[in-house]
Amino acid sequence: MQRRFTLKVLAGALAIAAIPCATLAQGVADYPNRPVKLVVNLPPGGAVDTFARLLVPQLTEALGRPVIVENRAGAGGTIGSNYVAKSPADGYTLLMVYDTFAANPHVYKDLPFDTFKDLAPITILASAPLAIVVPTKLMADNLKEFTALSKSKPNGLNYASGGAGSSGHLTAELFASAVGARLTHVPYKGGGPALLSAISAETDMTILGTTIVVPQIRNGLLKAIAVTSKDRAQSLPNVPTVREQGYPEFEVNSWYGVLAPSGTPRPIIDKVRNAFLSAMKFGPTAKRMSELDINYMGTTPEKSGAFIVSESAKWGKVVKDNNIKLD
Repeated sequence: MQRRFTLKVLAGALAIAAIPCATLAQGVADYPNRPVKLVVNLPPGGAVDTFARLLVPQLTEALGRPVIVENRAGAGGTIGSNYVAKSPADGYTLLMVYDTFAANPHVYKDLPFDTFKDLAPITILASAPLAIVVPTKLMADNLKEFTALSKSKPNGLNYASGGAGSSGHLTAELFASAVGARLTHVPYKGGGPALLSAISAETDMTILGTTIVVPQIRNGLLKAIAVTSKDRAQSLPNVPTVREQGYPEFEVNSWYGVLAPSGTPRPIIDKVRNAFLSAMKFGPTAKRMSELDINYMGTTPEKSGAFIVSESAKWGKVVKDNNIKLD
């Protein structure tokens, strides 16, 4: 009698313990059964937000449920990243990030989450070149002339960025070290104001995505003296790369990645990745990406994680060498 009672208790305990596993398995099998939130950790209207919204129609079709973009900007993207890191690991809250995501652990002293433990990489979707642009009246048409001009000025030249710790800031510091230019940083609140400062010649240079600067170049408001990628940008075929101008080791690309809360089941990770890659390859979307100089990558979760670690190491050195710190 005692043995039968013990077996019943044990069987009941095992059944109770199996409930979460069964629930999890059911959740994976049914995923998604409600709308999916794609958090963009930067402001509306920027490159990341534009890219995310470009993919939404095809993501919605691929997943069979609405995909909703939600902007949670602030502190260089850390507010949105923290929100996703603290969200349930069920695939219903995803994060799209920009290249500064990898630098933030070095820029911000006390992040409220662990970049490498609390978020699971799904894929690095794409990369895009940056352009080094100057006011049209600046007496420099290439890197050699720009560097020489910066050295001829008592205080060097100044450059604008979208803010301390931004992609433009870090890339400009890496660029200055590579070419030996004398530059002073002038941070603005966003890429738009930085762009306007270069157009008005309030500053002498800025580094931004080609998508943003090409219209200004074509209208004669700015001139590009280099692009930062390994190869020339499709939208600026006559502008040489930094590498072509005598600095063969220099290469910087902006990039777009997708992550989920750590612990998200691998079948869900794979399903989300496949949906994003399908959206990227959709004819009209692929054509538009090409027009925007966005180059397909579509890495695996494992390669995405290794890529982020590599990028973090690169930018960590730049941050340390230039003593860049934000509270």
